[in-house]
Amino acid sequence: MFNHRFFLFITVTACFSLLSCAQKSSSRYTVAFYNTENFFDTKDNPDKDDDEFTPYGKNRYTERVYGQKLHNIARVIDQLGTDDDPNGAVFIGLAEVENKTVLSDLLAQPELSNRNYRYVIFDGPDPRGINTALLYDYKRFHLLHAQPLHVAIKDVDGNENATRDILFVSGVLGIDTVHVLVNHWPSRREGADESENKRMAVAQVDRRVTDSLLNRNASAKIIIMGDLNDDPDNESVVNGLKTVADKSAAVNGNLFNPWFNIYRSGTGTLLFSHHWDLFDQIIISSGLIKSSKGHLQFSKASIFERDFLITQYGRFRGYPHRSFAGTRWINGYSDHLPVTLSFEKAR
Repeated sequence: MFNHRFFLFITVTACFSLLSCAQKSSSRYTVAFYNTENFFDTKDNPDKDDDEFTPYGKNRYTERVYGQKLHNIARVIDQLGTDDDPNGAVFIGLAEVENKTVLSDLLAQPELSNRNYRYVIFDGPDPRGINTALLYDYKRFHLLHAQPLHVAIKDVDGNENATRDILFVSGVLGIDTVHVLVNHWPSRREGADESENKRMAVAQVDRRVTDSLLNRNASAKIIIMGDLNDDPDNESVVNGLKTVADKSAAVNGNLFNPWFNIYRSGTGTLLFSHHWDLFDQIIISSGLIKSSKGHLQFSKASIFERDFLITQYGRFRGYPHRSFAGTRWINGYSDHLPVTLSFEKAR
């Protein structure tokens, strides 16, 4: 499942890449995560259950609608991270993306065509055909390695249930090697308690990879991001990932979750029955909290909320402005808000 052999490659490659990246590095970087909500192309994939997102499916997902969806998501990506750096986010994890076609079309949009973004995506086992992906600025983030991590979840009869792979990426940012795990954990459709074991299973895969990295380097810089379908205080996040809300407690392998206190303040990234959940999180290892001079360290966590991302009228006023109301296209963005984490170089 987890390819250990690439670590030697990373070590050797990083030595060369640091020389070329150092002159182009900034003093601040922002990373982001965004669940793009059903980001399909219009073509029917006969191996997946994506019929509703085709021109003749129940959503009437035509080329016109797809074009609007591309523009809307590009508008969001274009603005992520620009509060700290005019170049925008250095990399962005995505969820609910169908394939390479969607990402190629996204990066061709006018809002992004002059940016330096490339993408990583692998086709996974999700029945609907949605996957996690990573957009990255190749001039600032030097990609070293990428692979999908399969998660085996079995039902009571011992049959494996398909869930989305974890996308594992390593690269050089500034003078640091950074490891990123992009997640989209199983939903709560069958009930939060009834499906908790599935999310715990994915959390444990994230944790095993994290432990492997930390065993090789106790200061490894690890970022776990994604739509976890659980809040920061849920069992899968607290005990599955071994997260803490206080930076000073991020020791002995514990991970820092800056979203815990934000969630406790009453805000979040998606609304359900007028209650905010904060399923979209970016969690970091202690190596990114306090660093030596020139290395990356955590600065702040933010929910990216803009007026255009929020429904301004009607029954769902105040909710994220999603793409569809039922099967009717309403020219929205997503039912989730993006999240960002900012880093700066230690002085």
